[in-house]
Amino acid sequence: MPKRIAILGSTGSIGRQALSVVDAFPGELEVVGLACGSDGATLLAQTARYRPQVIALARGRVDADHLPKPPVVLSGPDSLTRVATWPELDMVLVAVSGMAGLAPVLAALSQGTDVALANKETLVAAGDLVMAATRTGAQLLPVDSEHSALWQCLQGQRPEDIRTLILTASGGPFRGMSVAEMAEVGAAEACAHPNWSMGRKISVDSATLMNKGLEVIEARWLFGVEYDRLQVVVHPESIVHAMVGLCDGTFLACLSRPDMRLPIAYAFFYPERKAGPWPILDPVRMSRLTFEPPDPERFPCLELAYEAGRRGFTYPCVLNAANEVAVERFLAGELKFTDIPRLVARVLAKHLPLKEPGLETVLTADRWARALAGELAAQLARG
Repeated sequence: MPKRIAILGSTGSIGRQALSVVDAFPGELEVVGLACGSDGATLLAQTARYRPQVIALARGRVDADHLPKPPVVLSGPDSLTRVATWPELDMVLVAVSGMAGLAPVLAALSQGTDVALANKETLVAAGDLVMAATRTGAQLLPVDSEHSALWQCLQGQRPEDIRTLILTASGGPFRGMSVAEMAEVGAAEACAHPNWSMGRKISVDSATLMNKGLEVIEARWLFGVEYDRLQVVVHPESIVHAMVGLCDGTFLACLSRPDMRLPIAYAFFYPERKAGPWPILDPVRMSRLTFEPPDPERFPCLELAYEAGRRGFTYPCVLNAANEVAVERFLAGELKFTDIPRLVARVLAKHLPLKEPGLETVLTADRWARALAGELAAQLARG
């Protein structure tokens, strides 16, 4: 029997690559559900090809009645959660951006459905709630290349033998620029990642290194390691995706070409590995592997994430919300690239943490941070 999967965020970069993994293994994966935010045209094309039972468009409506095998069509803000909890699903890949992934992840895990997670914001904003939801026995399988690499390196290792976890960062397109030069870059330059094919928001996060800061917080929840044992190093070649340092001085590293189909396929078929139609790394042809420390002066977002993670409570949620607003305003041409960390820092400085556990606390902090970030962004835009 094929594994029955749903893909949330099917029209985005990760979703499209996930469907290419489905194509690579005919008969082994059945697409039961597809969902996205607003790209109804692409969703309909995917529906015609994969013939899922259910589709959802969070913002807008689609008409699938003309298809030979029309699916159930859902719309509205809760439609993603309904797809994630569709009957008899084996796994749901959550690749939607931002806080839209939180409710579907919690719902799927709570009903015992495995989640392949490609949404950093879910664990950043509500890591304690998400990990508590896995008590049903459902698996939370990391899809980010760095977390997948750590997951693979940690298998078979005793927790007491783990000294440090190292996440690598490419450094993005502005690694060699000064702060003054970065103040003049535009959205097109920030989205031109040197190694990976990604969406606009995550490309900007990679350029600021906020992406790596969010990954640090995510790794803390996934692997139960405190922040003083989580390290980030800049590795421009994007060949080594993560390393695990052991107590005896040994390091384990996970190397592959920068291709998201590998961690997607590993999550889909875990614990089995599959040989797919993607290029294989040839170590003989590698020129060199470079590692360097991140520069906190040019990339302050990384330290902001560490600070929010260490403070805990609702600080990580506020960090994430403020960053989403800042990136949105930068992409719209309203803020400079260097205004992104300034805005996030100002919102964090004004936050009084909410300490009551629960989903509503997280959502309250998220709304507060977005509102304040919007106000402060308008002030920054006016100079």
